[in-house]
Amino acid sequence: MTDLILTGGTVVNEGARAHADVAITDGVISAIGLPGTLGDAAEIVDVTGLHLIPGGIDMHVHFREPGYTHKEDWETGTQAAAMGGVTTVFEMPNTHPPTRSVKEFREKQALAEKACVDYGIYGLLAEDNIDEIPGLIEAGVNAFKCFMGNTFGNLPSPSTGAMLEGFEIIAPSGLRISLHAETASIMAWRQAKLEAAGKNSPLYHIAARPEVVAIEAVARAAILAEWTGARVHVLHISSAGELRPLAEAKTRGVDITGETCPCYLFLDSSDYDRLGSVIRVNPPVREKKDSIAIWEALQSGVVDMIATDHAPHTPEEKTNDIIWKADCGFPGVETQMPLMLSEVAAGRMTLEHYVRISSANPARAFGMWPAKGRIAVGAQADIAVLDMAREEVIRAERLHSRGKITPFEGRKTTGAPIHTIVRGRFVQRDRTLCDGVRGHGRQVTAIQKMPTPTPRNTDQSLAALLQQQEAAE
Repeated sequence: MTDLILTGGTVVNEGARAHADVAITDGVISAIGLPGTLGDAAEIVDVTGLHLIPGGIDMHVHFREPGYTHKEDWETGTQAAAMGGVTTVFEMPNTHPPTRSVKEFREKQALAEKACVDYGIYGLLAEDNIDEIPGLIEAGVNAFKCFMGNTFGNLPSPSTGAMLEGFEIIAPSGLRISLHAETASIMAWRQAKLEAAGKNSPLYHIAARPEVVAIEAVARAAILAEWTGARVHVLHISSAGELRPLAEAKTRGVDITGETCPCYLFLDSSDYDRLGSVIRVNPPVREKKDSIAIWEALQSGVVDMIATDHAPHTPEEKTNDIIWKADCGFPGVETQMPLMLSEVAAGRMTLEHYVRISSANPARAFGMWPAKGRIAVGAQADIAVLDMAREEVIRAERLHSRGKITPFEGRKTTGAPIHTIVRGRFVQRDRTLCDGVRGHGRQVTAIQKMPTPTPRNTDQSLAALLQQQEAAE
């Protein structure tokens, strides 16, 4: 028997919408039909006047466990996701310890068992764990993260040589490598000079990380990806300048995708005086011209998706008169959807386009399509039910994350997910977390087999050269 029917709503995918009922059986969408035509079910929920979209897929969250659980953990982080209409998250490796070995990956898997939404786990690509990468692939990491620039956790950035070898090893697996694309040496040099000169106000954070750090890093990573056949993803695009090497790499056929975050769309350098150290994030929020360019790239497809870089800290860790002492980042997984739906309500983009950048494109880029990213028969029943007229105000004290501080404090929004369904089960209903959903989340394991990449220089990979040497000996 059908478990659940959602009746009377408007189903919206990336390419179309229709007034239709949706039936769910065993966590999978089993039928879609005209209202009132799908028969009976154990539960029928009237969603008349509401919109059903594929649940959000956030490829970029920091849930801080293990090591920093006073900031967040898997339970609170996924609760925030559920409240934000997000049904799948990919969690970053800069925890303590970082996810750099099979042992640490297994430990994080055990911690993630308390999640209430589905999740992927990143493995680390660093200078000192190249030999661990094959084991991490075999163990089941969902993607890799390479910190080309420093951020929370102060993980050393790998040399270009280590990156190249890491790309060569990862490329045949088809797993995507997500890049914190900022050039570490430029930033370290400039920040040291600014600190020594006593330049401590918030705007100097931009001065320490000018857009050239992103332009150079994106271009360099794209060249390595083209050389090796690796699939790469540029995280938190913050500047107009880096859009050029991103677009050029796509034109050359590099398998490269990019994301941006709400802070780079809705905030700019004029907000630094108002927000102080709360606005500090890596890479920094930049000028209005950058925000305008990123919006255009998100509309045109140069930027493929919206993510959040959800990075909670305590209010005490975020507020400091010396900008270099304020922790970088803030919560976002709960506020992204209301912020973006407000732009849909204002006519800046269609709801179909929002589905593309928030769910369909992430699912395709990271191998989850067609099981996730769409409302269709046979797909997993990950659904956000939206009230597009609902008005709310963002308040840090109401966030379900432990990080009770946000640069969007007091911002009015129009449109909100009033129900969130993960594999057929309500995890949030009527804007309230559901009981008993701790542990409902599952690691994404049925990753779609991606095409085998074709590197430009297979015979010159380090592994191939070493094998030739061994054979000769």
